[in-house]
Parts: sequence; structure tokens; C-alpha cells
Amino acid sequence: MGANLGSGGNGGRRGRRALNAEINVTPFVDVMLVLLIVFMVTAPLLIRGEEVNLPRTTSAPLKSEANDAPLTLWVRADGTVLVQQTEIQTEDLAAQLTAVVGEGYDKQVYLYADQDVPYGRVMEVTAEVRRAGYTRMSFITEQKR
Repeated sequence: MGANLGSGGNGGRRGRRALNAEINVTPFVDVMLVLLIVFMVTAPLLIRGEEVNLPRTTSAPLKSEANDAPLTLWVRADGTVLVQQTEIQTEDLAAQLTAVVGEGYDKQVYLYADQDVPYGRVMEVTAEVRRAGYTRMSFITEQKR
């Protein structure tokens, strides 16, 4: 009767392999690439602006500061003013700008004004921004084609 009870020379571990201590990074890389693609597709959709018909000029594009988001003002064709997409009265603009940014007077202010807005209305908004203490203001236009 020849029964093998596992007391052979290899201690009963015939056919088993040693543990592999390497990390398989392929699934990690796959997940990261999928997330990268998702964020690349959705990031432009998160940027929201107001619908204004900007005037067209031949001016050069602005050089933006990558670390500091600008304060945006919008003047629609009907003359309403928006600060960071929140509608506000012109009389309250200086107080609102101070509340939004605090003492950041050197912060860049971008003004998007519809081309149908009268020049006087744009100057009223500009005067309120200057009254609030801001000195760095850029008027945004579209490039002529």
C-alpha cells in the first residue's frame, strides 16, 4: 500500500509558487488616464459667462496671471451690471467690489461690455470701479477675423 502522506522532500508544497511582491500599476494608470480625460472634457463646461456681444478690435490678447483669478464685471446691452455673474445696481458697485475682494486694490478687473451699451454707461461703471480704489482695469473685446 503505497500512500503518500505529504512527507516528501519538499514538505508537501509541490506545485505552489513563491509570492510575488511586485505592485501591478496598470489598473492605477488606466484609472488615472480615464480621470484625466473626464476632467479635460468637463473643465471647459464649468466656465460660465454672460451673453454679451463684445466689440471686435485688432488688439493683442491679454497676458493673464496664472495664479490670480481676475474680478469680472459684465455690462449687458440693456445696461444691467453684473459682478462675477451676480446682478447689482451701479450705485452699489463700489461697496460690492470692496466686499468681494476686500483690500485687493491691485487685483485685475476685467470689464465685458456689450457693443450696444452707450459709452456713457461704460464710463459710469468705470468711474465706480475707480471710486472703489481699483486701478488695474482691462476692457475685453473679441479679435477681428
